[in-house]
Amino acid sequence: MTGSRELICSEAICDSFDTNIISGNYDEAIIEETVMRDFIIIGSGPAGLSASVYARRGGMDALVVEKNTYGSGQIMGSPRVDNYLGLPGLSGYELGESFRQHALSMDVPFLEGTVTGIRRRDNRSWEVVLEDGSRHEAHAIIYAAGTTPRNLGIPGEARLAGRGIHSCVVCDGPFYRGKSVAVVGGGDSALDSALYLSTICDRVHLINIDREFSGNPGTLERLSGLGNVRIVTECTVKQVQGGSKLESLDLSNGRSIRVDGLFEAIGAVPNTDLVRGLAELDEDGYIIAGESCATSAAGIFAAGDVRTKLLRQVVTAVADGAAAIYTAAHYLKTVRRDRG
Repeated sequence: MTGSRELICSEAICDSFDTNIISGNYDEAIIEETVMRDFIIIGSGPAGLSASVYARRGGMDALVVEKNTYGSGQIMGSPRVDNYLGLPGLSGYELGESFRQHALSMDVPFLEGTVTGIRRRDNRSWEVVLEDGSRHEAHAIIYAAGTTPRNLGIPGEARLAGRGIHSCVVCDGPFYRGKSVAVVGGGDSALDSALYLSTICDRVHLINIDREFSGNPGTLERLSGLGNVRIVTECTVKQVQGGSKLESLDLSNGRSIRVDGLFEAIGAVPNTDLVRGLAELDEDGYIIAGESCATSAAGIFAAGDVRTKLLRQVVTAVADGAAAIYTAAHYLKTVRRDRG
């Protein structure tokens, strides 16, 4: 990263984040690895991108570190988003791309890399270590690393992952056009996935371990009226069968069904290993943080699906990004005042 060119703003932080919004005229500069930034934002999903825009508008120097180039989080895998106010009907990719383009239009700097460690430098700053060995410093961390789709953990699953077993219908659904597939899960992700697959696949089996579905009743009603969708409740997949590719599923009700593809939509696991031992986590591994996004570790703020919250949606992730920067800006003001 030494000698790379990035766009940054001045080092000064606005005294009041509420009233000192600036237009965004930033000077190009040569940045060394040892530059002390205001914030490092880990993750480029809706929460991270929202945080980057709010930081930039507030005249703060924030670097977004993303694991995948041009990523915009798990929203990219949603076939259709109908509940984001003012922008109904967009695919997740389109919505995520609009978020990213907003950040890019404000010259937000991005750095591709896998974070392997977060270390406290002193009482008022942090160091982020990347897989390539580079180190980056900031007064505060906005942790928006999101979640990873949960697996069933059944025999044959790991061997056939990517060879018939998937979690992203937008990415892999088109490979099963005219074929038979199954979706496992009972929430919105499962229902939306099944609805999308019903438009391209010959047969869709929707399998839910519970009697009731937790997803949108309207979507479930639409699925119930489709001739190529079979809904199976109080049942789960016990084992997958196949040689070089998936061939069938063994169900807990004793039946076996032949399918070409299986899409898992059974929740997610928070990506919080990097902050374990730094910030307090709940029993499920989510970072304990309220609406302010402040964690138990001074200088680490959690935004998006990675924190404890009632509802994990795009709209709440975007709100978290704004709240995290608002809180972090006041924290940064305190840091600078204490340092004289």
